[in-house]
Amino acid sequence: MTPQIKSFERVVPMIYAYTTPTVTSNAGWVKIGYTEKQTVEKRINQQTHTASIPYELEWQDNALFKDGSGKSFTDHDFHQYLEVQKGIERRPKTEWFQIDVAKSLEYFMQFALCKDKPTQQGSTYELRQEQQDAVAKTKAYFEKGGTEFLWNAKPRFGKTLTCYDLIRQMGFQKVLIVTNRPAIANSWAEDFNKFIGWRGKLRFVSDTDALKGKKGVYTREAYLDAESRLPEGKSHGMVAFESLQGLKGSVYFGGNYQKLEWMAKSYNDLKGITHHGIDFDLLVIDEAQEGIDTIRTEHAFENISRKHTLYLSGTPFKALASGQFSENQIYNWSYADEQERKASWQSDDYNPYEVLPQLSMYTYQISGMIQEKLERGVDLENEDGAVDYAFDLNEFFLTKGTGESAHFVHEEEVKKFLRSLTSNEKYPFSTPTLRKELAHTLWMLNRVDSCKTLARMMKSDEFKDIFGEYEIIVAAGDGKLSEDEETEKAFDRVKKAIAEHEKTITLSVGQLTVGVTIPEWSGVLMLCNLKSPSSYMQAAFRAQNPCMIRVGSEQFRKERAYIFDFDPARTLIIFDEFANNLLSSTTNGGGTAEERKENIQKLLNFFPVLGEDAEGKMVELDAAAVLTIPRRLKSLEVVRRGFMSNFLFQNISNVFGAPGTVREILEKLTPAKEENPNKEKAALDPDEDISLDDTGNVVVPEEIVIGKSNELFGNKIYAAPEAVEEATSGLSKDPFHIDNTFHKVQDAVQKQIKKEVIDVANENYQLKSRAAKQVEKAVNEHISREIERIKTDTHQKIAVANAEFEKRKAESTTSEEMESASVDYHNTLDELVASAGESLKSATETIFKENQKNVVEQMEKLKAEEKKSDSEDWSRARLRGFCRSIPSFVMAYGDENLTLANFDDYTEDDVFKEVTGMSEEDFRYLRDGGDRISENTGKLEHFEGNLFNEVVFNDSIKEFLKKKKELANYFDESKDEDIFDYIPPQKTNQIFTPKKVVKDMVDLLEKENPGCFDDPNKTFADLYMKSGLFITEIVKRLFRSPKMKQLYPDDKARIEHILRKQVYGMAPTRIIYLIATNYILGFDETLKLETKNFVQADAAEASKDGTLEELCRESFNLK
Repeated sequence: MTPQIKSFERVVPMIYAYTTPTVTSNAGWVKIGYTEKQTVEKRINQQTHTASIPYELEWQDNALFKDGSGKSFTDHDFHQYLEVQKGIERRPKTEWFQIDVAKSLEYFMQFALCKDKPTQQGSTYELRQEQQDAVAKTKAYFEKGGTEFLWNAKPRFGKTLTCYDLIRQMGFQKVLIVTNRPAIANSWAEDFNKFIGWRGKLRFVSDTDALKGKKGVYTREAYLDAESRLPEGKSHGMVAFESLQGLKGSVYFGGNYQKLEWMAKSYNDLKGITHHGIDFDLLVIDEAQEGIDTIRTEHAFENISRKHTLYLSGTPFKALASGQFSENQIYNWSYADEQERKASWQSDDYNPYEVLPQLSMYTYQISGMIQEKLERGVDLENEDGAVDYAFDLNEFFLTKGTGESAHFVHEEEVKKFLRSLTSNEKYPFSTPTLRKELAHTLWMLNRVDSCKTLARMMKSDEFKDIFGEYEIIVAAGDGKLSEDEETEKAFDRVKKAIAEHEKTITLSVGQLTVGVTIPEWSGVLMLCNLKSPSSYMQAAFRAQNPCMIRVGSEQFRKERAYIFDFDPARTLIIFDEFANNLLSSTTNGGGTAEERKENIQKLLNFFPVLGEDAEGKMVELDAAAVLTIPRRLKSLEVVRRGFMSNFLFQNISNVFGAPGTVREILEKLTPAKEENPNKEKAALDPDEDISLDDTGNVVVPEEIVIGKSNELFGNKIYAAPEAVEEATSGLSKDPFHIDNTFHKVQDAVQKQIKKEVIDVANENYQLKSRAAKQVEKAVNEHISREIERIKTDTHQKIAVANAEFEKRKAESTTSEEMESASVDYHNTLDELVASAGESLKSATETIFKENQKNVVEQMEKLKAEEKKSDSEDWSRARLRGFCRSIPSFVMAYGDENLTLANFDDYTEDDVFKEVTGMSEEDFRYLRDGGDRISENTGKLEHFEGNLFNEVVFNDSIKEFLKKKKELANYFDESKDEDIFDYIPPQKTNQIFTPKKVVKDMVDLLEKENPGCFDDPNKTFADLYMKSGLFITEIVKRLFRSPKMKQLYPDDKARIEHILRKQVYGMAPTRIIYLIATNYILGFDETLKLETKNFVQADAAEASKDGTLEELCRESFNLK
């Protein structure tokens, strides 16, 4: 049961050198290699045994720097030293060097002792196969005229070097790299200097503060100066680097700083002359999944002229789902691809994938950790099945109160969770060994207050026995710093804590999940409902970073990393999305079921998932389980809710547009929850004319929008409101006044549209308050967006004018030039302000015109959706009314072969209708569809059917039968529930007496008749059985009686005597008879035929007629 967690394994990093004296072509050459898991001799034998080549091991040593730091290195580091700093020739694509043995050892000692300062320049490189493939595919696409390409590649793909190789192969001379993560500027600059810059064809140019003063990095001004002094034909191309934040800070890209004009597509100076910036060969957008879908960012990128764009992302779920990129515009390199290459590595050289840990996931159901009662059936008396089944982790860790007084709403449950986590052997922190393997972990929560409250709880005296050995870091911002500042601050605190403490736990709501590396983390706990697969996997992969640690004199490498999740349904759905939605062929639910399953299995081969089986044991899941466990959790919930669950239904939207025959069937069913009569009437209106698309979503035809707009507003032409005229007429050049004017205009337009458009329209539609506010919010957002565009454009132009004026002032040498600059500047501002005013007035008129139609369309849609929703709720309530009979049906007739497809074959039609409230013919029509003549119209109508979810339906029947078998032995007193806890009361006479009431009544019977259960001749009868609970309780009392045991010491003989001679029962209907006898006799298959004392007969009717005694004598063969 204990998790098999082993994060780190001991390694012995060794550098070795050998020669092959019998191979003449290797004379004068030395092979210098590396190993850490095998001995040197075993590693060399692995390389030479195939060809049976004799070798001589010349020297070997630990791959550790001998400067006291204890840091390790690989042969690649030493190889680079030999090539770059010592100029030793290397045989291409091998580890063979032309050097004598003594000199190779001498250089090794110099390198290990750090005697020579390492250089970062002059290195050659060889791309791994996947990097070569990415370059080749991108190059081919660009050369055929393509302009945009996506590298969908996981972290540690080596995007910087691969990107530089593409630039070299394409011969690009003008490249701009923009990243949303300023922190990675160094890696772009270092890789350029190391692999590209020394070749003399390109220079790295950046004005970003992160690279200021860095060797090999030119400012734009320094670049132009250096290039101006070169002879003709000797110029260098440029790789420019800028952060997205820096770009948007420029006046030419929507900011306030006079910089980066050379990157802008175009801008106007004070004299109205248009200037054009660089037309880049390539724009690289790094971490393309982040921060590039805002108005300001779009505005910034629109002002960059380029021929090609390369997007780099590890989790581009949105881009792939939107269809922005076709299959031939994407190169994919996934975690599964990486691990597959790692496992299949065959080369003699060191495996470059060896350092990349394998991920494993453990997924648990938190309910089992905190509340046993969650496993039982819910109170079915008033249950309508509409509540979602999912356990909400965000709700679980919800807090109330503020500051130090904040506490968890579910305080005791959270404490139980922590206790289980640290004491139950199947959980990851339950033993000292496991806690050692998970020395440094990241815990993800949803709220800052939750992080702080959990930290206080873990540090409290109650939990100091476990968490006292951990340093708890809350890496969650308070909103006072920018996101980048918060991340940097949190990163420093975590690194400091890890350096000073053997064990740490970092609690975060999102910090440190993007753009930073904490190598020591070996586990991530998901304690929040992250629904986004992109955010989830970014957080999960924080633990997959390579790490080598030193403990005493020994080295340990991280081999495996772990994700622990407490919401299996959510987790496995995301796992499916991760396996399939990063491939264009299977994204958005595409591809065949088999293709999707194959993708999941491929990922599982290298990313195993362990989950709890039916007995709570942790088992490794296969692809089928990943797909079916979320399904099974649904079926468990269906059973728990007595089948009154919406999970059983599908295509309910089809009911709204269904023929009248469907409504006629549903009207006959009793709803599981009574509806508002007025609402019900609206939902049943057969004259509703609402259009739905192929997926059942409401669509509003354009002709309806135009017609309704004309009806409500006529041909009214809206001029700009007086407030707009007033605000814009006094528009000044003062930035504050400009902002204030735009605010006033926006406020005036929003108020007038509400009054003259929204309120007028709603007099007709009479939307509910919430829906009307939804329309108003959407309209206001549209107005805000349009005004914001004009404001952004105006501010940018004014900022450019200010920058141009400052430049001309600085360049002016006479008062006349200064005066001319000032005049041009103020004229430009006047023109810009006037233009802004006109743009505002024009925009308001357009906004009014557009929003007449927008408001009508939204209100038409909301009204239709409201009616559609009412119809769907009405339909579900009635279908739940039908489904509440399923447990009784299964209890009476069900066996392991019962499914949705044959549900109507198990009884006669009259019995089916009596039990379910629906005829078999009607049931088949809802299930299968078909053609029928309407009772009301007499017309032949077609219906597609498929209202029941077959998979969940069948799974739920299996779960119920399993539960029935599990609870069949009513002699087992350890169970505090019975199968009737899962069978809801019917809207008929089938009401089950609760078990406690049954016991109390039988206790009373014994009290009033002392010794009645000790007498083998006493008889007991329940003449109006509903469930058989009274009979089973009496059977148990008789069976356990010491006197009865003495008289019938053999258990089987005793139970047979009781069933044949002492207990009798009558059931009023066939189904109740079957339910009762199946329950009474279900504990032992050999007793199934002991039914002669139990009959189907209506004692109530006989009692009314005065014939009850006669009925009893006849039914039980009494004299």
